[in-house]
Amino acid sequence: MSHSISNKQLRLCLLCGLLGCLFMGGSDWLMIYGDTSFTGSLAWLTQGVAQISPGRNALSLVLAFPAVVFYAVALFSVKHLLREERPQKIYSGLTAVGMTPWLCLHLFYIMILFLFGFLVRGGQEALAHQACEALFHQFVFLVPLGEAIILLPFLYLFYVTVTGKSVYPRAMALNNPLLIYVVLKVLTGFMPDVPARLAFVNGLMSESMFLWFLILMIALPKEKM
Repeated sequence: MSHSISNKQLRLCLLCGLLGCLFMGGSDWLMIYGDTSFTGSLAWLTQGVAQISPGRNALSLVLAFPAVVFYAVALFSVKHLLREERPQKIYSGLTAVGMTPWLCLHLFYIMILFLFGFLVRGGQEALAHQACEALFHQFVFLVPLGEAIILLPFLYLFYVTVTGKSVYPRAMALNNPLLIYVVLKVLTGFMPDVPARLAFVNGLMSESMFLWFLILMIALPKEKM
């Protein structure tokens, strides 16, 4: 592990990651929690979303900004869990690139949700579906592109951990946000169709990263390696 940071400092950085997950996860819950019934082609444009106040949408957007800052502190500190300088530099570069889409995707969705609620509350539900679905489908390519960029550092971490280039045993490669996400996604299939399920699914990445940061903290080696 790099000698430029102590275990105590690293734990504090990872704690920032947990805070970031709470901020971003809370933001995800605020923007979509409510009645799960819907019409149209987008299952997340629900009756509950239509009733979300503009103030709540604004709060959801505001919370995303400190969340990304906390994420950055934690994610960049993870490089100190890698043994060699070259993997550290590659991971840091991928993380720098991967930070960009977090706010972009959040803004993309929250703008659609705000427009949907604004039109529905104004008595124009048919137009709300038409406009929001058209807006989403016009720029939907941003979603897989942004998610792919976000996932790059996590894919690289899996590689360096499974090849023994981190301070953890190779089995710790299983502690990866992507794998945790898949497990949680499967579990959501057993949840009843209630508002909490929709919000939980919306915040799935934040919830996955929360578990990831937590396990990193718990399993952090006592001695620097």
